[in-house]
Amino acid sequence: MMRRVLPFVASLFMATPLASSINKSMAGGVRTEANSVSAKQMQVAFYEQDLQNLYHALNVEQQGLHYDVFEKAMTGYLNLKQDNKLGDKQLLTVVDFSLPSTEKRLWVLDLANKQVLFHTLVAHGHNSGENVATNFSNENESNMSSLGFYVTDSEYMGKHGRSLKLNGLDLGYNDNALMRSVVMHGADYVSEDFIRQNGRLGRSLGCPALPMDQYAQIIDTVNGGTCLFINGQSPTYSSNYLNTEVAMAAYLGGTQSI
Repeated sequence: MMRRVLPFVASLFMATPLASSINKSMAGGVRTEANSVSAKQMQVAFYEQDLQNLYHALNVEQQGLHYDVFEKAMTGYLNLKQDNKLGDKQLLTVVDFSLPSTEKRLWVLDLANKQVLFHTLVAHGHNSGENVATNFSNENESNMSSLGFYVTDSEYMGKHGRSLKLNGLDLGYNDNALMRSVVMHGADYVSEDFIRQNGRLGRSLGCPALPMDQYAQIIDTVNGGTCLFINGQSPTYSSNYLNTEVAMAAYLGGTQSI
């Protein structure tokens, strides 16, 4: 750990006013303050470097998952872990609705083994937009997608066949998901053939609908209390689970290694 972190700490430390302060005075108070700040810098550098390492190990940049979206998703995942809201599976599902529906914009990440289990198409809500989702809602019958952090709930058989309930945790953004029946399910309008014929995917009533040839495997994999993060272009979205200090505490405390 020290070999990985010290170069970062050294560069950060030399760039701060503390370096010049120590040159001016070796008083005990100055030395104590410097040691305290440098320890904090070491923690930040270690956490941020490991997050970057995980991103590169997963090789998701080449698949179109931007680092800022990945970082937000991981921050929420660690917050939920710290809050004991997730099960034992170390899985993170990321949906990026800032990308067009013609691109594969869903990833299921195995954080323990640093593997991408699924990378596939996913539909957004009918009233969220055409090829790109630009509008989001938490309201019933809005037929829009809802942004934020979810925890996968139980399965059931509905009008779309086998489906997976999603428990939205962001108050005011997606906490009506269960009431709205926003679920994971398969749909024949989520396919490359549909894109070729229509120039975009079909759209759901707000559900993150999946390809028919993969939805069952994805449900099998992510059920049982795993984290789902739906990202989108919204200047107003905020979440209590995007707390970096809590994420670092979860990581440094051993709740989750990355």
